[in-house]
Amino acid sequence: MQQRFRRLLVDYFSLPSDTVLELPRITMLGDVHVYVENHKGIAVFTDKQLRLKITNGFVQINGSSFKLKMMLPEEVLLEGNISDIKFIPHE
Repeated sequence: MQQRFRRLLVDYFSLPSDTVLELPRITMLGDVHVYVENHKGIAVFTDKQLRLKITNGFVQINGSSFKLKMMLPEEVLLEGNISDIKFIPHE
């Protein structure tokens, strides 16, 4: 119900959906940088995987030689060799 109301706000008032619906915003520069906004914290970090909590599950980034270049409460900049990004819903 609350999610429907938020979608109506986005559609009716032309509000940014990533903020109102608490969706992650992911910006990728080539295959070496990924910038993720609107996450809820780090669940897993290794040199081959970053898994971030999001409202409806997780964002998982796989690759190698990972380094966190910047980490703020709701933003992360990851550097490394990125092979894939996937969304994992809550079970």
